[in-house]
Formats: sequence, C-alpha cells, structure tokens
Amino acid sequence: MADLKASFEQAQVDVKALTKRPSNDELLALYSLFKQATDGDVKGKRPGMFDFKGGAKYDAWEKLKGMDADTAMQQYVDKVAELTAAYA
Repeated sequence: MADLKASFEQAQVDVKALTKRPSNDELLALYSLFKQATDGDVKGKRPGMFDFKGGAKYDAWEKLKGMDADTAMQQYVDKVAELTAAYA
C-alpha cells in the first residue's frame, strides 16, 4: 500500500513533466482516475447541459463508480507510465 501511494504521488509529478499535451480523452481518463482514487465515487448532480467540460468530467468520473481507491491509483500510475512513454 505504501509503495502504491508513493508511486501514485510520483505519477502526479511525472504527468506534469510531459513534453506534449495528451489528448482530451487521455486527460479525462487521468482526471477520472485521480478523482476516484482521492475522493471515491462521484457525488452531487451532473453540471448543466451548457457546461460541456464539467459534464464530460462528471461522466468520465461516474463511469468509475464502485472502483476502489487502490485500483484507481494503480490504473492512474499505469496510465501515466503509458503517457510518459508516448509523450516524454
């Protein structure tokens, strides 16, 4: 668990060092995995229909409903490693 948390924290640093911007889908995946790992299941109502960015973020996070924090952390670390290989 401590190793996973350390890897998760390092991945947060590594993702900021990417030399190219990931695609919107990749950014949404990172966002939703991060939120699921740190905050758990999505709460509250979906943003209004004119808040396209907020709605996309909410929907991406909602798809992970029920995933435990450790799984979300590991998937986040794996995704950052994949992006680092592609964009660093």
